Amino acid sequence: MKEYNITVIATNNPKIIKLEANHFLVKGNYEYKNIDEAKNSPLAQQLFYLPFIKTVYIASNFVALERYDIVTWEDVKADVAQQLVEYLNAGEPVVNEEDVQKKQPVTVYAEVTPNPSVMKFVCNKRIVPSTYEFKNIDEAKDAPLAKELFHLPFVKEVFMDENYVSVTKYDVADWDEINMQLREFIRDFLADGKDVVTAEALQKKEESKQQEKVNLSYDDTSQQIIDILEEYVKPAVASDGGNIQFQSYEEESGTVSVILQGACSGCPSSTFTLKNGIETMLKNMMGDKIREVVALNG
Repeated sequence: MKEYNITVIATNNPKIIKLEANHFLVKGNYEYKNIDEAKNSPLAQQLFYLPFIKTVYIASNFVALERYDIVTWEDVKADVAQQLVEYLNAGEPVVNEEDVQKKQPVTVYAEVTPNPSVMKFVCNKRIVPSTYEFKNIDEAKDAPLAKELFHLPFVKEVFMDENYVSVTKYDVADWDEINMQLREFIRDFLADGKDVVTAEALQKKEESKQQEKVNLSYDDTSQQIIDILEEYVKPAVASDGGNIQFQSYEEESGTVSVILQGACSGCPSSTFTLKNGIETMLKNMMGDKIREVVALNG
């Protein structure tokens, strides 16, 4: 029998913690808002008996928990982690995946983005735990949804984050002609309960993040830039179907390099946003340390 260990990982949201196991827990992604929704997950049902648990999300090798405001994670996270370890090491089931209904109610709607070549398709459920970008079908070998989208002749690039998919089209097609087809395609794929990305892809992503933490040691200025981007810029960029990542900071020239992804990549208005939004904000908040912000398309 496998022996499970749990690592508690903080997230950008103070109400949510991530409990990461050293072995895979499930093949799919599961989110539960209450104990009634968790009929197919004995683990989630047990967690909901804790009065401060608001949402349970289970995927790959981790369980993410959202709390109510009646407690802080600092007070209870050790007890919750221990309870999870004991549950898993007792051999109790996490999710009875064979009991999951094949067809799941899914809503998908389209949002126009500032980039005329990109449409954002928003789902009523979380579909991936972090960002994924695919420039071609070869890059999407571990992402079944993106791989199938690339079989459509007008799909150029696919970007996914949290609860949405941003699709970049070739100029040969107009959105009026393909919008409905894409929306229904994504909705049917999700309703069939198919994996958006494979368990292997989730594992690779997590390993990459951990390796990045080991390899990268940012100076104080770079870390301050990253914190500003995370808090003030990323949420706004995500609402437009894109993403921004810190690349580097050159102290001598005062130049900040960032990577633009999704709808932001190649967007005609990205230069304006970069100069009049991000660059101005960093200059105002960090003074003479920042002279210029330059962008690289992801």
